[in-house]
Parts: sequence; C-alpha cells; structure tokens
Amino acid sequence: MNKTAKILLPGGAGLVGQNLIAELKTRGYDNLVVLDKHRPNLEILRQLHPDITAEYADLAEPGDWQKHFADAETVVMLQAQIGDPNPEPFVRNNLTSTELILQLIKRHDIPYTVHISSSVVESVGDDHYTTSKRAQEQMVIASGIRCVVLRPTLMFGWFDRKHLGWLSRFMKRVPVFPIPGHGRYMRQPLFVGDFCRIIISCIESRRSGEVFNITGQERIDYIDIIRCIREAVRARCLILRIPYGLFSALLRLWALFDRNPPFTADQLKALTAGDEFEVIDWPAIFGVPATPFSEAIGQTFGHPVYSKVTLEF
Repeated sequence: MNKTAKILLPGGAGLVGQNLIAELKTRGYDNLVVLDKHRPNLEILRQLHPDITAEYADLAEPGDWQKHFADAETVVMLQAQIGDPNPEPFVRNNLTSTELILQLIKRHDIPYTVHISSSVVESVGDDHYTTSKRAQEQMVIASGIRCVVLRPTLMFGWFDRKHLGWLSRFMKRVPVFPIPGHGRYMRQPLFVGDFCRIIISCIESRRSGEVFNITGQERIDYIDIIRCIREAVRARCLILRIPYGLFSALLRLWALFDRNPPFTADQLKALTAGDEFEVIDWPAIFGVPATPFSEAIGQTFGHPVYSKVTLEF
C-alpha cells in the first residue's frame, strides 16, 4: 500500500474515525480526507490533526464534497446514525448517504472499500438502528464493488461520546449509578484501537469479498463493565440495581426532554436481548493481537491527551 495514496473516510469524525486517523498517522499514512456533517467533532479533528483534510459534508445530499472521490485509492465507510427516537435520521444517514457514496465509488472506479457494518445485523433486535444497518450492509454487498465488510460489536476507547465513555462521565457526576434489573447482561465489548488495526490490516492486504464478525474476545457482564470503569476513573458513586420497568420508563421520560438522548429505551432492549455474537480468531486472521479488556480500559481513560477529549452527540 502506497502510504501517500488518498484514503477517504466518510463519517470519519466519530469514534472509529478519530481513532483510525490517529492510528493511520502512526503508520505513516499522510493523505487522509474526512467528510462529516458534525461540525463540533470536525473541529476537534482539525485541532488534533491540522495536517489532514477535514471537510463538512452532508453525505445524504449531493455537493462539493463529492470531488474528493476523484482520485481516492481507498474508502472507509464510517457514516452511521446510531441513536435517535425517530426513524428519519436512520434512513437519511445510513441508507441515503450510502446510495450516494456507492454511486461515487463506481463512477470513479475506486479500487478498494472497507464497509463498517455492525454486529446488530445478526441481532434479535428490531429497532431503527438495527433495521437500517441490515439494509445498508445488503446495499453494499449487492453493489458489486471490491470491498470487505466488518461487523464490530459495542466499541469503546478514546473519543467515546456514547456507550462506555458517556457512562464514565455520568458516574463521576452522580452519587448513585443505576443498573437495570440484575445487571448480568453478557457483553462482548470491542476495543476500538484493536478494530482500527483490523481496518488497516484490510487496507494493506486488500482482502475482499468477505464479511467478518469482529467481536470482543472476552465475555463480560454489564455490571462488571460498570465496576471496571468506576475503578479506572476513580468514581465514588454507589452502583444500585433498579427494576427493569422503572429503568425503561425513566429513559422514555428522558427522551421527552432530550432530542438526542445518550441512552434510549431501544438500546436498553438491545442490552438485555441476550445476544451472543460469533467470536472468530481475528487476531490470527488479521495479525492484530487482542488487547485485554482491563488493559484497554486503562488505555481508554489514561491517555494524556485523547482520554480528555469528548466528542459531541
């Protein structure tokens, strides 16, 4: 892989994109272009990496941003709507944007694409995110472009504005941290640093025509994840189990006052659905050692710069 070849990252100002940019730069890649419509997160990216191109772009609308596809060697499709109580943003940001990007990849005959799907496509869940990600993945595979599809599970790491990052910030602000029900909901969290190294392995090997479920190698109960985070950030809150029904009702009440809540009732259903995702030997397949969960949590909340940066919702 020529390290001066352009790598294009639609939706690259989010969790995976910010981590991937940092990892790519450590590997010597210097022609990186991020297209994203979240202005505050784009500004964070520009401040951290003033040497890359980071451009505002609504990927669901044709615009000047399309010119960046003209000479790209690789596209890493990261754009995704993750949380919202309404279906429209998922259609727009997961499906309409993908249609436009696939058209551009074909028009400019871009040699290689990495599509970031999600483990939820094999979930029992039926929320807006799950259904739109299923349709998005099918759209990419049916397009006939040369690509690999990666399905990560719940990710955590630097720049985590939702999920474990939000939980860590919340528990430092409250005296009591609520846990739904018994809290023994098995999770398979994936360290985003490991996932970014898998993406780079694909970029360099040009592996294509395959779909991989990229799951955290360790099975950990939700309540134990919370305890591990509390220890890492030195929070003093009391962890308190509350009935599932009450927890769900509180989330629905929260959604009435917050247009983009960090945790929704749909996500609670997904948390407690009992999904167990396939664990493949991705360390051997991609040549990327798995970082132990406790070590990854330490890196997430212990970096002198990145652990202090919080992306916006």
